[in-house]
Amino acid sequence: MTDALKRLSQEGVAIWLDDLSRSMITSGSLGELLDQQHVVGVTTNPSIFQKAISAGDGYEEQLADLAARRVTVEEAVRMITTADVRDAADVLRPVYEATGGLDGRVSIEVDPRLAHNTRATVAEAKQLAWLVDRPNTFIKIPATRAGLPAITETIARGISVNVTLIFSLERYREVMEAYQAGLEQAQAKGLDLSTIYSVASFFVSRVDTEIDKRLAEIGTEQATALRGKAAVANARLAYQAYEEVISGERWQVLSRAGANPQRPLWASTGVKDPAYPDTLYVTELVAPGTVNTMPDATLRATEDHGEITGNTVGGTYEQARADLDALERVGVSYDDVVQLLEDEGVEKFETAWTGLLDSTQAELERLAGGED
Repeated sequence: MTDALKRLSQEGVAIWLDDLSRSMITSGSLGELLDQQHVVGVTTNPSIFQKAISAGDGYEEQLADLAARRVTVEEAVRMITTADVRDAADVLRPVYEATGGLDGRVSIEVDPRLAHNTRATVAEAKQLAWLVDRPNTFIKIPATRAGLPAITETIARGISVNVTLIFSLERYREVMEAYQAGLEQAQAKGLDLSTIYSVASFFVSRVDTEIDKRLAEIGTEQATALRGKAAVANARLAYQAYEEVISGERWQVLSRAGANPQRPLWASTGVKDPAYPDTLYVTELVAPGTVNTMPDATLRATEDHGEITGNTVGGTYEQARADLDALERVGVSYDDVVQLLEDEGVEKFETAWTGLLDSTQAELERLAGGED
């Protein structure tokens, strides 16, 4: 057993868990992850909640109460998910206090069906922040075209945001622009910028999954040689873009006013292709001031045999750009891939949310005795 997770933390990577369930909270296993595996944050999404609530462990009493009250299924799901996030935030509160608000945070996502509606997304973000009512909460807003102004307005209201479903470098730059615009508006309102935080969730493994599929279809020697390179290259160039923004004068003005950087967060870091090392999207994306949110299997794999050798992002930008350029030359369109992944990402979360609503509705009807 190595202490790779400790070394990862020492390199400036915040380790967050990409999972949550009520049983993790009540059994104490979430607290153990904080104490023993250097975990300092938690992220959730509709798929995670669908899995947790469908498993049923720990939700029976609350579901029975909700059924007795005859609440709508949408209200039931929000009561259940915000209760889990609130309780998890309480478990992580000591980390939040110890890091001055930087970590110890739990993320909860707006209804994915609102991803293309700016006004509704902002309204939902406000409602979630009110419902959870914990300072160490991030409201997750997808980086769709409609999500960008929602990010700005939510930040301007002093609500901390986890921007999710970022796949392209262009969209990532737009997200950083939206964050800075929100901070400027917050400052104009007289808000304390030091209390506002944000992370930008840049998705990793799905990029390789889609691009590798296209490379296999092309089938040439040049195409095959590029398998497994795109996701890491894309993320490394995102970090380069982050460095450029925080070194710019606009950011420096905000920083002097107390603003916190919007940290890059590596999301979707579970390796999908068994041919690749299961710690690939951890060990190859070590850089200071970043977050890596890992599913439990990736966390355990990193703890067991991850090799943390220092910063693996700095000094790689030229090769990363060359790798992405090579994709275009063999016939893989970067722009087409990242737009497809954004569209699919929203669709997958909508599907998971619908599945969660359906399964919760069935439980409510069962517990209400099947009465109308």
